[in-house]
Amino acid sequence: MNKTGFIFDLDGVIVDTAKYHYLAWKNLAQELGFEFTHEQNELFKGVSRKRCLEILLDIGGITATQEQFDSWMIEKNEDYLKYIEKMDETEILPDVPKVLEYVKRHEMPIALGSASKNARPILEKVKLLSYFETIVDGNNVTKAKPDPEVFLIAAEQLGVRADQCVVFEDAQAGIAAANSADMISIGIGDAQVLSEADYNFKDFTEIDDGFLKKLIKQE
Repeated sequence: MNKTGFIFDLDGVIVDTAKYHYLAWKNLAQELGFEFTHEQNELFKGVSRKRCLEILLDIGGITATQEQFDSWMIEKNEDYLKYIEKMDETEILPDVPKVLEYVKRHEMPIALGSASKNARPILEKVKLLSYFETIVDGNNVTKAKPDPEVFLIAAEQLGVRADQCVVFEDAQAGIAAANSADMISIGIGDAQVLSEADYNFKDFTEIDDGFLKKLIKQE
């Protein structure tokens, strides 16, 4: 039987670390003398840290030297790491372990495909690392989603053809990346926002064994 590769994004799919990114950016904005709102934070979904800082400075109308820019990038990340340091299994989004367990039990290969540079420590904190055969994160890729690079590397490392892979994503850029890699895309979150996905679910509680079985058989 052909193997189906299962590739999961991290933030907003397995755990909700987006709130910690938001708090760290908000702290930096306050330090620079302006407010950063939840609405503005939507612009940061699936975007690299460097691009986020460019957007943030734009919002605050702040120009920075390269030295200041680099130092703020480091400061934001250190602040964020303090938050994730305290993470544990309670941070896992509902029914994610149930889905991982089903896929693992059917001996299908599982990868993580995320822009996060902290994916491994986060998976260790929430005790899910053992489910993943490979982790492709911001340390392994040069192109950000919607470029499919992260998913194509994951498929290659799993030893599965791209068109035999399934991707779980919560961001438009991630769905676009999965689609352009010719993978089955599953949107987790708002179906209107993720309308390009092949399938949509509010969260993993809506995914049943029958659907997973269908994905494994690629019907």
